[in-house]
Amino acid sequence: MPVSRCQRLEASGRASGFTLVELLVVVAVIAVLAGMLLPALGRAQAKARQAACLSNLRQVGLGFELYQEDHQGRFPDRRDLKRQLGYRPWTDWPMSDPRAGWAVGVLKSALGSTAVWRCPAIRRPPLAGAVQVEQDDGLGRTGASSKTAYWLWRFDREDEVVPLDNFWGKTSEAALADLHVAGNPVVGRPGGMSEVELMVDVYFPSTIPTVSRELAGRSAHVGGRNRLMLDLSAGFGRDARLGMGP
Repeated sequence: MPVSRCQRLEASGRASGFTLVELLVVVAVIAVLAGMLLPALGRAQAKARQAACLSNLRQVGLGFELYQEDHQGRFPDRRDLKRQLGYRPWTDWPMSDPRAGWAVGVLKSALGSTAVWRCPAIRRPPLAGAVQVEQDDGLGRTGASSKTAYWLWRFDREDEVVPLDNFWGKTSEAALADLHVAGNPVVGRPGGMSEVELMVDVYFPSTIPTVSRELAGRSAHVGGRNRLMLDLSAGFGRDARLGMGP
């Protein structure tokens, strides 16, 4: 029996189209692939931010080295600038004020850029905007680019007499020797400059009971932190107290 033109078109349409079941299968496969790829993409982005942050610390280390070369091997002593920008020791964590706003202008001529003082992982709350984290750099600019988001541990006090565990105006050798005498329980008695943290991205250990629930366990990078040491080496260190990112 001859097949009409209309019948041929209907048969062709059934052959080239998708059934509802087939469409649902395709959607399900795409969803599964997205579920597998998105976490991997997130991890890759986090790794890239961690690498960029580590690069920042290395550049700041170079800035300190150039500064010391021009100042008889000594670190800056700008306790006056630290007070001016707002010295504010915290009652929870940290128990002092290690924010690095004072250092931006001091090292600007050596670094040539202020972008290195902004950790790329800190873009939103609770870390972004936290008073313990961000500080104006004192250069008269406005906006997020004017904020620092790193800690300089051994420049965390502004006492009239420089504490033994602070590095204001000291050479690296004198700073290490003073740490041995200071008896700081956090620092202990380091065996060398490679064991002393100089600069670090922010972190809030989950083991410290005074840390707020919102910040406990959070850090700029999941599971650890980038660190610049007194010998100006830099690397990422794991920390079991840090289980969450920014």
